[in-house]
Amino acid sequence: MALRMMADKALGVASTYYKRTMNWHLAQSGLRYEDLLIEETKDVKEALDLADPDVVTGRSRRLRRAVDLSYKRKSLQDYAPDMKLEPFKEEIYPDLIKIRERDEEYAVLNAHK
Repeated sequence: MALRMMADKALGVASTYYKRTMNWHLAQSGLRYEDLLIEETKDVKEALDLADPDVVTGRSRRLRRAVDLSYKRKSLQDYAPDMKLEPFKEEIYPDLIKIRERDEEYAVLNAHK
C-alpha cells in the first residue's frame, strides 16, 4: 500500500513536469496535443470525419504552420507574441474515446465466433 502511494506521488510529479514541458513545446509551434495524433489510424480518421469542418480546417492549418515554422527554425512567439494558445483543448478526443469504446464493445459481442 505504501509503495503504491509513493509510486502515485512520483507519477504525479512526473506527469506535471511532462505536461509543463509539452505545453512549452506545443506553444513554440502553435500546435495542440490532439494534433499529434496519427491521422492514418482507423479511429482517429473516423473521429476527424465526424468532427466539425472548422475543427478539421484548424487542425490542418496548425499542422502546416508548424511545418513552416520548423523549416524556418522560428517560434510562433516570434510572429504572434500575444496569441492566446490552448495546447490541451480537446475537440476530437471525446469522440475518439466513444469510437474506441464502441469498437471494444463490438469486439466483445463478436468474440463467440
